[in-house]
Amino acid sequence: MSTQAAPPAVTTTPYTSQAPAGTEAGHPRRWSIMAVLGAVAFMAQLDFFVVNVALDGIGRSFPGAGVASVSWVLSAYAIVFAAVLVPAGRIADQWGRKKMLLSGVALFTLASAVAAAAPSLGVLVAARAVQAVGAAMIVPTSLGLLYPSFPRRQHTLVVGLWAGVGAIAASAGPPIGGLLVTLDWRWIFLINVPVGIATLVAGALLLPEVRQPRGAALPDPVSALALLLAVSLLVLATVQGPGWGWTDISTLALFAAAALAVAATVERTLHAEAPVIEKQLFAGRPFTAATVALFLFSAGFAIVLLSTALFMQEVWHFSPLRAGVSIAPAPLASIAFAMNAGPLQRRFGRTAPAVTGTLAMALAAGYWLTAVHTTPDYWGDMFPGLILVGLAGGLAQAPLFAAAGTLAPERTTTGSAVLNMSRQIGSAVGVALLVALTPQATTTGFDHAWWVQAGTGITAAAALLALRPRPTP
Repeated sequence: MSTQAAPPAVTTTPYTSQAPAGTEAGHPRRWSIMAVLGAVAFMAQLDFFVVNVALDGIGRSFPGAGVASVSWVLSAYAIVFAAVLVPAGRIADQWGRKKMLLSGVALFTLASAVAAAAPSLGVLVAARAVQAVGAAMIVPTSLGLLYPSFPRRQHTLVVGLWAGVGAIAASAGPPIGGLLVTLDWRWIFLINVPVGIATLVAGALLLPEVRQPRGAALPDPVSALALLLAVSLLVLATVQGPGWGWTDISTLALFAAAALAVAATVERTLHAEAPVIEKQLFAGRPFTAATVALFLFSAGFAIVLLSTALFMQEVWHFSPLRAGVSIAPAPLASIAFAMNAGPLQRRFGRTAPAVTGTLAMALAAGYWLTAVHTTPDYWGDMFPGLILVGLAGGLAQAPLFAAAGTLAPERTTTGSAVLNMSRQIGSAVGVALLVALTPQATTTGFDHAWWVQAGTGITAAAALLALRPRPTP
C-alpha cells in the first residue's frame, strides 16, 4: 500500500494491513474515527431501548390499537435487527465497510423520519423494521472499522469504549425517552434525523474504506436465508411466548420451525463453499467462548436493566425519569472499568477479567436478593448492586467483543456480527424470562428474575473457563 497521505474517505485498506496508515501507530485520525463510530453505534442501539417508555403514548395516538398490536413497535425492531446482523456483516466485507455503514445511517435516518410522521400504526411498525435493517448495517460494521484504525495493542481499550457506548445507550434509553415523551412520542424518532445527517457528513469525511479483495466469493444465499429464518423465528417465538403462552401451539410451532432453520444453517456452514457463517470462525476457542458467554451474559444483563427500572417504578413508585436517572451509575461505572480493559488484559489475560465481570453480575443479583425491600432505600438497597453491574459490564463486555479481533482480518466484521447476534438473542431471551417471571410486578417475581440473573452470570463464567485457550507448551 502506498505510504503517501491520502484522504481517509477514499483510502482502501486491504485485509493484509491492520491500519489504514500502514503503521503500528494506527490511523492518524483514529480518535476522530472512534467518535464518529461511537456516535452512530449509540444512535442505533439507543432506539432499541428508548421506545419502551413511549408505548402508552403511541397507543393513545392510534385509537383502536390494542396492546398486542402496539407491542410490535418493539418486536419488529428486535426481530429484524437480530436477523439481519450477520448477512449485513458479510456483505460489508464484500462491498466495503464504510459504504455499508453510511448506507445504514442513511436508511436509519430516513426510516426515523417516516416513523416520526407515521399516520398509522402499520406505517410505524414498517418504519421500525426498516430502522432495524439500518441498525444492523451500522453496529457490526462500526466495530469492523475500529479494528484496522487502531494498533493491535489498543484493540481491547477501544472495544471496551465501544461496548460502554452500548451500555450507556441501554441505560440512557428510559430517561431520554421519558424527557422526549413529555413533548410528544414522535420526538423519539425525529431526534435521529439531525444526528443521522451530521454523522453522514462526518463519516464521509473521516472514515477509511475497508473491504475484501475484489473477486472474493459472495455468501451462499441458502445459508443466508436459513440464518434469517432461524433468528427471526427464534426471536419471534421468544418475544411472543409470554403473551401467547409457552405451551401454545403457535409458540411451539415457531420454536420447531426455528430448530429446523438452525439445522439448515449448521448444515450449510459445514458444507457450503461460502456460507454466511464460516466454520473457521469457531476454529479458535476465544471466539467460541465469547459467543456462548455473550448470549448468557446478555440474557442476565437484559434482566438487570429492565428489572431494576421496573422495580423502582412499580414497587417503589419512582417516575420513569427518576428510575432512568437512578440506573445511570451502572453505565458510568462500566465506562470507568472499560477504559482500563487494555492494561487489565495485558496483565491478567482475556479470560480472567471476563470471568470476574460475569461473576460480578451474579453477585449483584445476590446482593439485591438479600438487601432490596418494598420500602424504598436506593442508596442502601439498589446502588451497591448497580456498581457491581457497572463492574460487570466494564470487565466482561470488552474482552468478549474483542474476541472478534482474534479472527483473520477479513472475518472481523462477520465475527462482530455473530457476537452482536448472540448478544441480541440473549437479550430477547432475558426480556422474555423477566416478563414471564414478573406478571404481577411483585417482589417475589423480581426475586425469581434475580435468581435467573445470578444463574446466567455463573454459567457464563463456567463457559469461559471451560473454553479458555489451552496453554502452549
